[in-house]
Amino acid sequence: MEESIPFVVFAVVVLAFAVLFLKAGIKIISQSDIYIVERLGKFHKVLDGGFHIIIPFVDQIRAVITVREQLVDITKQQVITKDNVNISVDGIVFLKVVDGKMALYNVDSYKRAIANLAMTTLRGEIGAMNLDDTLSSRDRLNSALQRALGDAADNWGVKIMRVEISEISVPHGIEEAMNLQMKAEREKRAIELKAQAEKEALIRNAEALKQEKVLQAEAIERMADAKKYEQIALATAQKEAMDMINESMAQNAKAAEFLLARDRVGAFNELAKNGSKDKILVPYEATELIGSLSVLKDFLGARAAK
Repeated sequence: MEESIPFVVFAVVVLAFAVLFLKAGIKIISQSDIYIVERLGKFHKVLDGGFHIIIPFVDQIRAVITVREQLVDITKQQVITKDNVNISVDGIVFLKVVDGKMALYNVDSYKRAIANLAMTTLRGEIGAMNLDDTLSSRDRLNSALQRALGDAADNWGVKIMRVEISEISVPHGIEEAMNLQMKAEREKRAIELKAQAEKEALIRNAEALKQEKVLQAEAIERMADAKKYEQIALATAQKEAMDMINESMAQNAKAAEFLLARDRVGAFNELAKNGSKDKILVPYEATELIGSLSVLKDFLGARAAK
């Protein structure tokens, strides 16, 4: 019994060593990470997400690097613009590791290197711009930073996804001066817009008055044309009526008597409608008799004179 105790201890030690060996040799890696493996102090391979086996004590995990998109802060710094204005600027760089080997061995710390390079590039870009351009050209600054960082990051196995300038701060005195300038510009713009609106209103009123006069002139011209056409039509109708009457009188001798009789009847009708009592109706035959007596009187007076 006592002889079997060392064997049991040895078996337990061997089993424990085997478990530790397997545990050290089996690596289950997350999809978001990569492992840099060195064999005997020299780069061996890169392990990505999944199940992997390495040789314990021979292979060593040198670094664990995330392949997710990372953020690097550009710390706030004082920068002088081209027109000698001291401003404060900070930003954010979004990057992603695409080559773990280069990110580990080509640079001491790719995050610190990118942050320092971003600050240096930012100083150079803003130093070549006026304050107004700096405040209104964030896209230009972002593009310049991304180009400069992208060229360097390619050697570090890192891809620059995008760069954002988060804040640009100006001194309080400069800010007040800018506010006053903006207020003056807004007031100037308001005055210009008001003057432009009044000018356009005057032009529109003049155009409306002109259009009104033109329409009035056209209306008068059309009324004159209409009256002219009416008179021409009336004269034409009267001429045609006279021609028809003359033609009828030429064809029938009693046509004239018919017309005169019709006119007399119409005249008597109008007299009959009149309510006045101071009127005398004399027959047509009596008027002929009176006319004959007047002629006879003149004839007899002429004979007596002889």
